[in-house]
Amino acid sequence: MSRTIDIQKSRIGVVGAGSWGTALAKLLADKGFAIDLWVFEKEVREQIETQGENKVFLPCARLPKNIIPSNDLERVVKDKDLILMVVPSHFMRDVAGKMKDFISPDTVIVTASKGIENKTHLTMTEILAEKIDFLPQGNFAVLSGPSFAKEVARQIPTVVAAASTSREVSTYVQEIFSCSTFRVYVNDDPVGTQLGGAIKNVLAIAAGICDGMKMGLNPRAALITRGLTEMNRLGAKLGADPLTLAGLAGVGDLLLTCTGALSRNYTVGKQIGEGKKLDEIISEMRMVAEGVKTTRSVYNLSKKLGVDLPICNEVYHILFEDLPLEEISERLMNRSLKHELDGVIDS
Repeated sequence: MSRTIDIQKSRIGVVGAGSWGTALAKLLADKGFAIDLWVFEKEVREQIETQGENKVFLPCARLPKNIIPSNDLERVVKDKDLILMVVPSHFMRDVAGKMKDFISPDTVIVTASKGIENKTHLTMTEILAEKIDFLPQGNFAVLSGPSFAKEVARQIPTVVAAASTSREVSTYVQEIFSCSTFRVYVNDDPVGTQLGGAIKNVLAIAAGICDGMKMGLNPRAALITRGLTEMNRLGAKLGADPLTLAGLAGVGDLLLTCTGALSRNYTVGKQIGEGKKLDEIISEMRMVAEGVKTTRSVYNLSKKLGVDLPICNEVYHILFEDLPLEEISERLMNRSLKHELDGVIDS
C-alpha cells in the first residue's frame, strides 16, 4: 500500500454475491461505504436491485441501497482502494485473471474465500499474487475466523482475524471492517490464517458424519481435538505460526463449523452419516460446500509432503472412494499408538 488512504473515503468492490459476500457487503454498506458488488447470476442482481434482497443466497436480509449490484466485473473492481474476494475457491484463478487489467497498482485485495486449489495446492492469496503479479506481496490480505454469514447479516457479535505480511495493510483491513458487531484482530501470518480456514471445512465434514451416524459426543470432541493436531502438522510443514492456528482462524473457526448446524460442510457430512451419497447431496445444494474440494487438495498435499493426516484422509476415502462408514472408527482407533504431539513438535 503505497499511499495514505482516508478510511471513510475508501472505494470498495466486493467480488462474489454468495451468502458470505452478500453479508460482508451488507456489513460495509451499513458502515456507510458505497459498495459495488459483482454478481455472477443475473437473477440475483435483479433481486438486489428491485427487492433489496438476495433471495437465493441470503434470504431475509434487507440490503442497504448503497450496495450497487452489477454483472460487470470491470465496473466493480476498477479504481478501487480495496477489493474483497468472496468467490468459491475453485473460481478464484479464473476471476482473478479477468480482473487483472482493471486493478489499480496500489489496490489492497482481501480474500474471504476459504480453500486450497486442487491442482496447484496454492492458497487464495498465492493464486491472487500469481495472477495479479504487479501488486506488492503485502497488498494481499486474508479475512477469516468463526463467522456464519446469516449471523453477521443479523448483526450478531462476531470476531475474526485479518492477516497480511504488511502490518500497514492488515491494520487498514481491520479498520475498514471493524464495527460494534464485527471485531477484527490482526496477525502477520496469512499462511496459517488460510490453512485454518481451509482445513476446518474438511474436519467439519468429519464432525457432521459422526453426528449423522449418532456416534455420540465423545467422538466429536476427540475429532475436533485431533483435527487441530492435523491442522498444526500441515501448518508446521508450510511455515504457519502455531499460535495462529490456536486462535480465531484455527481453533475458533474449527469449533464453530464442527458444532454449528449453519455450516454447509457440517451439513454435507451429517447427510453422508445418515446414508445419503455425495453426488445426491451436491445436486441438491445451490451454495458451495468448500470442504468437498478442499478435502482432495489436503489429501494430495499431505501425500506430497509426507504429513500424516488420518482424519482428513478418511474423509477423502469416504467422499471419493466410497469407504463404508462403519470402518471409520475402527480404522482410526486401531492405528499404532504414539505421542500426542507426534508430527507437531519433537517429542
